[in-house]
Amino acid sequence: MMTSKPLPSLAISGHKPVMLDEVLVALDLKDGDRIVDGTFGGGGYTRAILEAAKCSVYAIDRDLDAIVRAEALAAQTDRITPLLGRFGEMDELVQATGCEAVDGVVLDIGVSSFQIDEGHRGFSFNKDGPLDMRMGAVGPTAADVVNHMSEGDLANVIFRLGEEKQARRIARQIVSRRKERLFETTLDLADTVETSVGGRKGSRIHPATLTFQAIRMYVNDELGELARALAAAERLLKPGGRLVIVTFHSLEDRMVKQWLRERSGKNAGGSRHMPLMAKGPDPTFELRPNKPILPQDKEVVGNPRARSAKLRAAIRTEAPAIDEEADDGMNLPPLSQLEDVS
Repeated sequence: MMTSKPLPSLAISGHKPVMLDEVLVALDLKDGDRIVDGTFGGGGYTRAILEAAKCSVYAIDRDLDAIVRAEALAAQTDRITPLLGRFGEMDELVQATGCEAVDGVVLDIGVSSFQIDEGHRGFSFNKDGPLDMRMGAVGPTAADVVNHMSEGDLANVIFRLGEEKQARRIARQIVSRRKERLFETTLDLADTVETSVGGRKGSRIHPATLTFQAIRMYVNDELGELARALAAAERLLKPGGRLVIVTFHSLEDRMVKQWLRERSGKNAGGSRHMPLMAKGPDPTFELRPNKPILPQDKEVVGNPRARSAKLRAAIRTEAPAIDEEADDGMNLPPLSQLEDVS
């Protein structure tokens, strides 16, 4: 039986959920709704959802630490179900509990403030720690990537995922340095990157920012996971269900924007210069609104992480999910094929 007793305090020190008010409006919550929070993290979205209506939440995260936080909340209310796993498999995770379809899915894409703040996780170039960067506890680490990937592939990863213009120079310096000693710590890699570009005088952005972003995204297959999550949400949402996604940089937003345009039929029109293409599948989503929602100025002032955020939302139609393989479009070498060139 669904309970509505007051929720306990959930410790989310240092964690501020981005565009929380806008997310709640886009979800249009109603009593009895079943919602997937595919990126539980510090629990900010989940807690607000549970307080906004008498609904239930499937809290998904690949990070065991996040699931421990979710379980602490679940011990106080039966309206949250913690699920350890990737949000790209949300349909399988949720349906394994006996729920076939949900009323809403919310995703906050990217690394959480908890992961950045914990030096031992290896995400930050400002805190020394093992060169890990894994959101989960399995698979190759960032150290495996920088120590064993070929120079050409490493430059491609840094350029494509980090949009770093000095990618070739950075990759060359990393490969040269690892011949002397393998990389083990975050500050070691950060110093090497800074040395390769000679520092950036007058810039507030650390020279290693884009390189760390690229390696983190590669280690966690973040764009591939996002592509799979979009397809999984399409399969899991019931007609009228809401999809709400908050992104923080251009690669993620571009993927979400293009996918939603395709799924809403926005790319199917013709003109007097270009004939109509053959009719494809019926639209599976309706954009609501058509353009991204940006954070308010006052939120950006109080929470710098919100500065680059964009929220896109859509409503599921009655059309069947489109059966096609999810593709992030990056064509990068898989982690399983790291070349041992140390």
